[in-house]
Order: sequence, then structure tokens, then C-alpha cells
Amino acid sequence: MGRASRADAAKHREHVVAAAARLLRERGSAETSVQDVMSAAGLTHGGFYKQFASKQELTGIAVTEAFEGISGLLARIGEESADRTQARTRYLDAYLTPEHRDSLGTGCANTALAADAARASADSPLRQSYTAGVKQTLDGLARIEPAADQDDGEARRQAIVDLATMVGALTLARGIAGDPLSDEILAAVRAALDTRR
Repeated sequence: MGRASRADAAKHREHVVAAAARLLRERGSAETSVQDVMSAAGLTHGGFYKQFASKQELTGIAVTEAFEGISGLLARIGEESADRTQARTRYLDAYLTPEHRDSLGTGCANTALAADAARASADSPLRQSYTAGVKQTLDGLARIEPAADQDDGEARRQAIVDLATMVGALTLARGIAGDPLSDEILAAVRAALDTRR
């Protein structure tokens, strides 16, 4: 295989993984077929098995990809903010919004993939990638927790509370999107987390 062919294959693989990450967050694993993913990537179904051994393998890789956006956002906010309090505020402001609620395909993997991970076997690529992604998110949140200045253990506990609260709020808000209560949930949780600093 020539250099151009390898480069094309690598580019196609990236497109397939990105398409799978988006579709998994939008539809869930059971409603996302290999054909759907390949079509969304602009490729034919036949090329799938040249890149991946199975849908399960692709799912694990795509879940990891879906979490990369969260990690990148947390790192960027941490670097751009004057202090941890400001970083945490910026993250909450980005997370608990109607725009994030309505962005299923690009939104939080913690929220979008939790039900799929809960249904998957403990040794599945989906569950393993999801578990690693949650841990990665918690590490990123702990780094921007104001409590990290004094106590790493307390920062981790607060990161767990923040993540569980935000994921719960976003899940409920998505479940009733279109009803005024959806926006009310986002606003109430945002205000409650702000007072908890």
C-alpha cells in the first residue's frame, strides 16, 4: 500500500470514528448500525472491516473519541482562566445551557452514553471506554475545583458531586426538551452549583 493509500485509509478511519461518536451520542448504540456510520462518514459499508474488527471495537474507540471533547474543553478553560473559581464557573456556564441540551451529537458523552454503558457488559469496549471517560472527566473537573488549592481529596469529591449533578440535570432537561420545565431545571441547577463554591 502506497503512502497516499495509507494516508487516505487513516483519514477515512478518522471520519468513521468521528461519525460514530456523533451518532452514538445522538441515537445510542442499539440504534446506530455500521451502515449508518459508514454512510455518515461518506463511505461505503464494504470498507468497514478493513478498518475495524467489529462494531463493538468501533464503539469503544468512538466512545473514547466522544470524551476527548470534554477533556479538551476542561483543559482549555483551565489554561485560559485566571483561577479555579473562574474556570469552574466558565465550565458550568457552558454545560448547563439550552444549547448544550439541544446538541445531542456533540454534547457531553457522560450524559449521552450513560444508559448504553449501563446496559453493556463490564468487559465490553463500550463500558470500558465509558468508564475511562468518566474518570478522565472527573480528573479534569478536580483540576478546576477551587478546593484543589487546599485538598485534592475534597476537590475530587466536589468534582464527583458536580459531574453527577450536571449529568442528572442535562439528562432530565433533554428528556423534557420543549417544555418550560427543561429550561427551569438547567437554571435551577446552575444557580445551586454556583452557591456551592
